[in-house]
Amino acid sequence: MKKIGFLSFGHWDKHPAYRVRSASDTLLQSIDLAVEAEKIGVDGAYFRVHHYAQQLASPFPLLAAIGAKTNKIEIGTGVIDMRYENPLYMVEDAGAADLISEGRLQLGISRGSPEQVIDGWRYFGYEPKAGESDADMGRRHGLEFYQQLDGVGFAKPNPRPMFPNPPGLLRLEPYAEGLKERIWWGAGSNATAIWAAEQGMNLQSSTLKEDESGKPFHVQQAEQIRLFKNAWEKAGHARKPRISVSRSIFAITNDMDRTYFGHEKRSQDQIGNIDQNTRAIFGRSYAAEPEKLIKELSQDEAIQEADTLLLTIPNTLGVEYNVHVLDAILKYVAPELGWR
Repeated sequence: MKKIGFLSFGHWDKHPAYRVRSASDTLLQSIDLAVEAEKIGVDGAYFRVHHYAQQLASPFPLLAAIGAKTNKIEIGTGVIDMRYENPLYMVEDAGAADLISEGRLQLGISRGSPEQVIDGWRYFGYEPKAGESDADMGRRHGLEFYQQLDGVGFAKPNPRPMFPNPPGLLRLEPYAEGLKERIWWGAGSNATAIWAAEQGMNLQSSTLKEDESGKPFHVQQAEQIRLFKNAWEKAGHARKPRISVSRSIFAITNDMDRTYFGHEKRSQDQIGNIDQNTRAIFGRSYAAEPEKLIKELSQDEAIQEADTLLLTIPNTLGVEYNVHVLDAILKYVAPELGWR
């Protein structure tokens, strides 16, 4: 059994074929899609965060709005780039969104990936400390955010406050109990997956990771997940972790599907560089008639290792078509693979 969610990058453009022409379209359609996805049994609505691009950026207003209009679907990110974040302010935003959704927030965070702007975090007012890289800064911000979710007081109260204070040091408010157990780290390498396990964070692994062995993507990702599980057990955490993988999967059930995704039938893993020093492997897309899709997906080792599958969606094609895409996986593929 697996939880199945969708992952949207929230693109918009004035392209004539797009049904999402503006930021307003993206935000409002994202809410509508989460509502409709919940109705058909999708378990999670997740959103990517990119700055300086015509995509979703600041996630918390969107997550809070979805939380207010839905009842059971998980809402989350995959991932928030922590190089850009004020950890303490983010604790307050996340706490509010989690309380509005009544404990359904699932936040994926990470040290970040190459962005639209050179050192874009500098414009947000952040600089690595002496001897730090920007990745180190992202992990530092991530840990500070994560640790503050304990809800332990740390700030000395004003002796003449505007409002009466409880005794002792003050914590950030609003406090969302249990949110700390619903934080995920987006790991791009084996080492960062092990690090996330040691910290006690859940694991998100996307369609891209460092190419560390030359093996097929799904094999490398499965090995990464096993390393995470071993490190988690070694760390002695009391709870069981959650692990998600992302995939582009399209069941071709009609002519429109064939038009949009028929060319993906021959998709293969791709090798490339995400910066000057990092060789990466990009996982293939899956697109085929349900019978063939079931056979291909049954051989994906990483999906077998994960408890949560996030389906990347073509949000620019509109709410109705994306509900069809998700529904086809739930109806024709997931039951045959034992996911539901």
